[in-house]
Amino acid sequence: MTVGGMSDHADAPVAPLPAFELPYYVVVFTSVRTEGDRGYGAVADRMDELVTEIPGYLGHESARNPGGLGITVGYFRDVAAIEEWRSVAAHRDAQKQGRDAWYEAYSVHVAKVERSHGFARV
Repeated sequence: MTVGGMSDHADAPVAPLPAFELPYYVVVFTSVRTEGDRGYGAVADRMDELVTEIPGYLGHESARNPGGLGITVGYFRDVAAIEEWRSVAAHRDAQKQGRDAWYEAYSVHVAKVERSHGFARV
């Protein structure tokens, strides 16, 4: 499940999330997956559910290209919300599984958004 944004799933919405009230924070997770699923899909779906329970979570967008590079951008109201998400035990377990089995490589970037705008053809 992807909240807003792009996905490799044909039934996912194809529209960016709106600009949020400033300031807010983004967590950009860029990854290259290993071959095969090995339970990744079910855990990813569970993480999508759990993160919505974090006060200050605003949404996320994900995309993966055919070559395997994936980018997920999570939007959070403040650093406290990001820290709370980092501390969720199931999320920490998923991170360990990712390092052990699902990712060839990944990077995480956290940034404060001070300017944001959007456009939508109507």
